[in-house]
Amino acid sequence: MLMDGKDLAKDIKIKLKNEIDDIKRIYGVTPAVASILVGDDPASQVYVNSQIKSYQDLGIAVHKYSFSKEISEAYLLNLIDKLNKDTEVDGIMINLPLPPQINATKVLNRIKLIKDVDGFKAENLGLLFQNSEDFISPSTPAGIMALIEGYKIDLEGKDVVVVGRSNIVGKPVAALVLNNHGTVTICNSHTKNLAEKTKNADVLISAVGKPKFITEDMVKEGAVVIDVGINRVNGKLEGDIDFENVQKKTSYITPVPGGVGALTVAMLLSNILKSFKANRGII
Repeated sequence: MLMDGKDLAKDIKIKLKNEIDDIKRIYGVTPAVASILVGDDPASQVYVNSQIKSYQDLGIAVHKYSFSKEISEAYLLNLIDKLNKDTEVDGIMINLPLPPQINATKVLNRIKLIKDVDGFKAENLGLLFQNSEDFISPSTPAGIMALIEGYKIDLEGKDVVVVGRSNIVGKPVAALVLNNHGTVTICNSHTKNLAEKTKNADVLISAVGKPKFITEDMVKEGAVVIDVGINRVNGKLEGDIDFENVQKKTSYITPVPGGVGALTVAMLLSNILKSFKANRGII
């Protein structure tokens, strides 16, 4: 079965908009997010513009900050300090990557905890690993979990293999699976006999960024296969999974595009709402 992220994301956005509208009506306040882009990478600019449209569709105000790639780390940290203190800014979004003169980890950790809508701050990730109710999950791992929950796939006792160990997807999604009582194996570029690991997976999650990296012979019959990869090949988007050949072996599989990516945006919006309510003291 195809796991359609677009319909699920649409339903989530409707619920979020209804809640935001209710808060505006009752409390007379509007959520606001600061979106920071450093450099002139065309793909990043397209992504930011897409984000801003999503914010505006839900009635979220946007403060957009665009800087040249020559900006200093000190200047960016000073801006974050100001935004942290601004009570009318509910979330701070740093669009990655940052230029080499700026330490991304230092910048992300400077963001106030309740304004960390990306969920990349070390403190937020620590809360995630503690399975605290207060953490904000990185949006792509949260989107993966929303798909799994939306299709009523029970992870308890399941063997889940995550291919990719990034701080943005691999590690956080592994923690979320553990929190849902799955048994997790995390694979990386140094993993030996990768196919032996992936063939044992009841649920296979790939986030390596290599087109058609996961082939039919690497997948267990009846597995759930979730493709996080977005790779541009000859002007078209392809995932990490050799979709046409793998699809016939799976019980569930995500398309690219239209799978995890659609949920990533929806969960970012959900994070903004959570930060908005925490920042404004709305229960």
